[in-house]
Amino acid sequence: MSTSDDASTRTPGSNDLGRALHGWRDRLTPETVGLPAGGVRRAAGLRREELAQLAALSVDYITRLEQGRATSPSPQVLASLARALRLSDAERTYLHLLAGQPEPGPGHISTHITPGLRRLLDQLDGAPLSVHDAAWNLVEWNPAWAALFGDPSALRGRERNLVWRHFAGLPGRVRQTPEQRADFEATMVADLRAATARYPADAGLRSLVKDLRETGTAFAGLWDSGIVGSHRSGAKSVTHPEIGTITLDCDVLVAAGSDLRVVAYTAAPGSEASERLRLLDVIGTQAVT
Repeated sequence: MSTSDDASTRTPGSNDLGRALHGWRDRLTPETVGLPAGGVRRAAGLRREELAQLAALSVDYITRLEQGRATSPSPQVLASLARALRLSDAERTYLHLLAGQPEPGPGHISTHITPGLRRLLDQLDGAPLSVHDAAWNLVEWNPAWAALFGDPSALRGRERNLVWRHFAGLPGRVRQTPEQRADFEATMVADLRAATARYPADAGLRSLVKDLRETGTAFAGLWDSGIVGSHRSGAKSVTHPEIGTITLDCDVLVAAGSDLRVVAYTAAPGSEASERLRLLDVIGTQAVT
């Protein structure tokens, strides 16, 4: 099935949800969302492929939504679309109305990035930045972060959860001493425990904790210990295939009113790590051969 943006591919009479999604997609440019322009474009705005990448959805599903052949997206899908399309609060409400879904209540984790936080992220493009929700799902990143840790666009579901990746043993570029690993595990489990108290109705969070308990004794033991606390800032050593191991300051900031975690990686001006970050900016996410 073609996924081009030519008007002839769109089904006449598609539902209001499909028309709204297409309109919101048309008003964005690749540069606005941190994607390369990709040569000559036949239509304004983002391609379906680009929206699918940003929202971690399949191109086929985006196509079916816009053509009115998929009419009941889940709250999780709506949250991903609202974030990828950079919808305002009013537009996000309208999206849920069109989809026949209530907006998430206070007992559910939100991934909505406010306009103020969005401006902050757009302006702080010199350092690797990522944004995670209260369950440590990766919801946003900038090009510098993708260059440092690898492009996460193809990751789906639990593959985008920081805690799951660690306890399930999925590959990553952060290198830890035994002491750093123990501290990281304790603080992340404590942070998740605090999240379950703030979001008791969030089914995704409950499912994550259940599945984490089944990954082995490390998580289950920490969880059963009743440990409390929150993730702290510190230094991170990252091994990059091109520039080698680089040690950076890692600061975790909680966005007021949203409970999103903004993770920033920085280096002291003039340091070797700072020079390596500048080199990384040149290398980008190009494939390593």
